[in-house]
Amino acid sequence: MRCRHCGNVLQHTFLDLGFAPPSNAYLRTEDLTRPEMTFPLRVKVCHHCWLVQTEDYAQAEELFKADYAYYSSTSSSWLAHAEQYCRHITKLLGLDAGSKVIEVASNDGYLLRNFVNAGIPCLGIEPTAGTAQAARSLGIPVLSEFFGAALARRLAAQGHTADLLIGNNVYAHVPDINDFTRGIAALLNPEGAVTLEFPHLMRLIDQAQFDTVYHEHFSYLSLTTVVKIFAAAGLRVWDVEELTTHGGSLRVYGCLTRAQRQESKRVSAMIRREADEGLTQIQKYTSFQARADRIKDDLLLFLVEQKRAGKRVVAYGAAAKGNTLLNYAGIKPDLLPRVCDAATAKQGKYLPGSHIPIFPPENLRQDRPDFVLVLPWNLGREIRADLADLANRSVKFVEAIPQLIVQ
Repeated sequence: MRCRHCGNVLQHTFLDLGFAPPSNAYLRTEDLTRPEMTFPLRVKVCHHCWLVQTEDYAQAEELFKADYAYYSSTSSSWLAHAEQYCRHITKLLGLDAGSKVIEVASNDGYLLRNFVNAGIPCLGIEPTAGTAQAARSLGIPVLSEFFGAALARRLAAQGHTADLLIGNNVYAHVPDINDFTRGIAALLNPEGAVTLEFPHLMRLIDQAQFDTVYHEHFSYLSLTTVVKIFAAAGLRVWDVEELTTHGGSLRVYGCLTRAQRQESKRVSAMIRREADEGLTQIQKYTSFQARADRIKDDLLLFLVEQKRAGKRVVAYGAAAKGNTLLNYAGIKPDLLPRVCDAATAKQGKYLPGSHIPIFPPENLRQDRPDFVLVLPWNLGREIRADLADLANRSVKFVEAIPQLIVQ
């Protein structure tokens, strides 16, 4: 296999999680009697450009279907994050009714609705039908296509260039990251800006967040690598911020190479920091598998011990990261009989691979478990606050990443 960015042969494995179904391929009852498609879930690292990337077995069309079940508006903290960003970027760039904002992977309109409310023209690009329709119901124009250089050139030829191009948690999801980045360059106005948010590889490694690895994430990114990818497409990074979202993310600010934007000192500082953390040394990557195995073993041991003790453990949050963890550990309904989730699109379905049934959150209060395993640990504080009444009934909350914690 060759690196998706620089084309060099990949010689080093970062993580091998065996075979797994796509993490957002939730099942209906009738699907349980049919064969379930799985793909190898292995991650390589390029020792030339340091792009960490999955082996490319699954095609994007197989991962992001019309019934794709992730709706961004389900999380109140994510809605607040989007609203805060919109206020910040509007002021920073001086956006107004004469500006044009385009968001790639606009999902259900969780972010663009803030620009609609502010009277700033916008366009969403979202290939999954259900989420796109949810955005249109909010008055957001949405183009239902996959984004790439060809689409960007077509839009630019029609006059749809962007003063601000947004891509939140999509950059890691694209199989051809070079083509996607060339699309960004093609769609920007001469002094336009792009902001991309993505989980920071440095945090993934530091916190052993191996459950954020799944087929929908083709790339795992550091600023060091993004700067290289941008430069090859005629872009440059002029600022970067660290975010707490998704266990630790970066927000990268980019523009065309020739744009008149001064580079923040934070860019070079972050690149130096990544080097100091070992992200340009192969040993940092080849030692990661053992940490993932320890987390998997600890969770399995906990669930087996509770089953033998007659205790009830259920999960909360039918998140993709939870599916990676459960499938790698081989956990089935005998150890974890149900998971509850607030997303109505997931309720009544089953987790891919493990076939654990999904119930609404009210089921937790009826079931009265002894332990609640929080699968989306990045939302742990929000979830524990929502379920505070369970803690008052002596229910304990469990998180597995970066280590097993019972509280």
